[in-house]
Amino acid sequence: MAKAARMSVWLEGSGAKPSRSRRSEQPSGLDRERITDATVKLLDAEGLAKFSMRRLAGELGVTAMSVYWYVDTKDDLLELALDRVFGELDIPDTDDTDGPDWRDQLRELAATYRALIVRHPWISPLIGNYLNVGPRSLLFSRAVQRVIGRTGLSMARQRGAIASVFQFVYGYGTVEGHFRQRCAEVGMTQDEYFHEAMAAFSVPPEMADDFKHAEHMMEAVEGGGTVDQMRDLDFQVALDLLVAGIEALVAREAA
Repeated sequence: MAKAARMSVWLEGSGAKPSRSRRSEQPSGLDRERITDATVKLLDAEGLAKFSMRRLAGELGVTAMSVYWYVDTKDDLLELALDRVFGELDIPDTDDTDGPDWRDQLRELAATYRALIVRHPWISPLIGNYLNVGPRSLLFSRAVQRVIGRTGLSMARQRGAIASVFQFVYGYGTVEGHFRQRCAEVGMTQDEYFHEAMAAFSVPPEMADDFKHAEHMMEAVEGGGTVDQMRDLDFQVALDLLVAGIEALVAREAA
């Protein structure tokens, strides 16, 4: 019989306590909190591709087997690290239905989610690989659902509205985070990298007419402002379009 797939560290009763029973030979000076903190720091410093339990143990000054007293697998530890950074999100108070307009809170949630993905580029693939149902992640999901619930959309369409906004933010933040990483790796600022790339790139002659509009847009962008400013403006325009789309769908349902 095939072994059942392991769904999540949070669904198997091991999200809040060591995975092995306490015995006298259990490593001293370690706990799950310290291990998770060290994991986040190492992932921020070196990225997901270089991360290993052996590398983590070296940072902690213990053996790899010592780490396994507290987590059963590397996947479990990555899930814990993922939920840990979700605790950094600045989540607005969504309990007060008479509080800020849903549009403002939706933009606030989108902005803080984008910043998290950019700050920790390693979380992008983990979000796609894991269920992401840890306690901190669920607080964010709860806030998103409450805000979307106040838009006036029917229940049947609220899930799609959440997907349209936060899958966009996920993609936008992932590309932005990777670009920042690339610039850091080559020892250039984002502005230096951008301008050098634009100066080196030329459209093939046979495609010149097709790319005139794009070139005009880039000329307008290059006229002033930093890469961060350009990116922020594009993000806000995209969010405005998504909010307008939700408003239009609400109006269509009410007609």
